[in-house]
Amino acid sequence: MLAAIISLTILSLVLGFALGYASRLFKVETNPVVEEIAALMPGSNCGQCGFPGCNPAAEAIANGQAAVTCCPPGGRMLAEDIASLLGVSVDFSNMEEKEPMFAAIDENNCIGCAKCIKHCPTDAIVGATKQIHVVIRDACTGCEACIDACPTECLQMHPFEVTLKTWRWHKPEPGQLAA
Repeated sequence: MLAAIISLTILSLVLGFALGYASRLFKVETNPVVEEIAALMPGSNCGQCGFPGCNPAAEAIANGQAAVTCCPPGGRMLAEDIASLLGVSVDFSNMEEKEPMFAAIDENNCIGCAKCIKHCPTDAIVGATKQIHVVIRDACTGCEACIDACPTECLQMHPFEVTLKTWRWHKPEPGQLAA
C-alpha cells in the first residue's frame, strides 16, 4: 500500500513538472494589443459586429481589418477607448448612436417555445419549455438576436428608463457653443 502511494506521488510530480515545462516550451505568443482591446469590449459575443465573438473582433480591429466603431453594444465610448489605445482618429459619421435597449416579452403572446433562449448570447432570457419566459434587463445587451427567433413576435425592444443611475448629460454640438 505504501509503495503504491509513493509511486503515484512520484509519478504525479514528474508529470506535473513535465506539463509545466511543456507549457513554457510550446507557449503561443499573442499580440498584447489584441488582449487589451478584448478586455475593453463587452464580452457578450453577440455577433452584431459581423464576427463570431469579441476576441475575433478585437483581433480584426488590431490588424486593421475592422473599424474601431464596429461594436454596436460598446457604442461611441468603446470606439473612443479603442481609438486612443491604438492611437488612431475615429470617424463617427457612419456610426449611428442609439440609446441602450433591452428586450421585453409580452406574456400574453408567449407560447413557451424556448427558441429565444437558444439565440440569446448573454443568457438574459430565463424560462423553460411551455413556460412563460422573462428577460433579465441587466444582462440584456440589446443585440436583437432573440427578436428574429420568436415565432409569435412577443419580444419587443424597449429603451431603459431614465433614472439617476442611467441619466447622462449629452454633449453639446460644436455649433451650439457661444464664443
